[in-house]
Amino acid sequence: MNENNWAVFLSNNSDTNLFAQQILNGKAIEQFAAFNNLKGIHFSPILLNELIEEESRRDYSEVTKNIHRQLKSLSSGEQKKALLAYVLAQQPDYIILDNPFDNLDKASQQSLKLMLTEIAKDVLLIQLINRKSDLLPFINHAVELAENNKIILIRDIETYLSQHKKDNAINFSQKVPPPIQQYFLENKTLVQFKNVTVQYAEKIILKNINWIINTNEFWQLVGPNGSGKTTLLTMITGDNVKGYGKDFELFGKRKGSGETVWEIKKKIGYVTPAMTDLFNTRHTLEEMIVSGFYDSIGLYIIPTEMELRLANEWLQLIEMQHLKNVAFCELSLGLQRKALIARAMVKHPPLLILDEPAYGLDDHNTAMVTALINKIAEESCTSILYVSHRSEDGIKPQFIFELIPSESGSVGLIK
Repeated sequence: MNENNWAVFLSNNSDTNLFAQQILNGKAIEQFAAFNNLKGIHFSPILLNELIEEESRRDYSEVTKNIHRQLKSLSSGEQKKALLAYVLAQQPDYIILDNPFDNLDKASQQSLKLMLTEIAKDVLLIQLINRKSDLLPFINHAVELAENNKIILIRDIETYLSQHKKDNAINFSQKVPPPIQQYFLENKTLVQFKNVTVQYAEKIILKNINWIINTNEFWQLVGPNGSGKTTLLTMITGDNVKGYGKDFELFGKRKGSGETVWEIKKKIGYVTPAMTDLFNTRHTLEEMIVSGFYDSIGLYIIPTEMELRLANEWLQLIEMQHLKNVAFCELSLGLQRKALIARAMVKHPPLLILDEPAYGLDDHNTAMVTALINKIAEESCTSILYVSHRSEDGIKPQFIFELIPSESGSVGLIK
């Protein structure tokens, strides 16, 4: 095993791409100057997205030419394995691994760790990580990338990990603000699947799914990559036509009985990591929170005094009231994620869907978002559907719906 592998512990204030490019361009300093004369490649979501875009333009990809499938059709685990094979084919001296275990289930994480352990025998690795539990066990040198990308050498990795093992308990002092109006629901059942099977062409994705989500419940949806979690979510949000013709009800109405997608979305709050890219204009944080009342990307009408008051109460709750006039796009990733959850909750929707809300966050910001989710579950009547590949410490769902893959499609198990 090569003894010059490095871990770089990040925070959500680190400029990861700038740090990686300095090394790749031969301009690294301090501990990483030894890499300046070597050939490197960046194993990252940016590279993956570039290859997917190239594939869509040319209808061909060097990455998947031997498996005769498109990158975008692969699960997250399959994509990373294909990307790793592509990276190795370039014969690099070193690989910068940018949070390689993000968005992977436990089995895929373990499989990738075994692959990287073998690769490290011949290729130098620099692992960039937000979550300290992701550290590859064979890495023996580490630094912390602090504010302004200042490099702080870590003399003893084990001591560093033990000191940072637990974040201080995070408690929000304010109460969850009240709803501006109550949603009228004819019954307590929000979502109901009855023996629902979904298939694409000849491939069965979901098999005989039976699942009921009632008001004021906190659910976690789990399952390995490719098990059908996204299919279930898009059926609930109204974005998947596979809901039509099934014994599937949303808010007491059978799918396809005359409701519009807009009527469905009015009753749902939705948070996904990709939403941060939607708010890339100069709208302030306050405007972004208020836009949650209208489900709009940005604020284009004059809000009422009540809407402004409640939006500011949510900002006080998440301890961001002092940032109300700052552009949302200028906030750190952790603060953006807190704000997106508040935006989804200002209207107190009957159902709040949180799809990988801690994706890309460091340990501290993950603990902060987890505490906020638990508080909403405890102090509001909104039902929560939480989806994550990780089993986050501290998250407190009442129920778990697990998708278990089989050759004839994933089946559901309630825990």
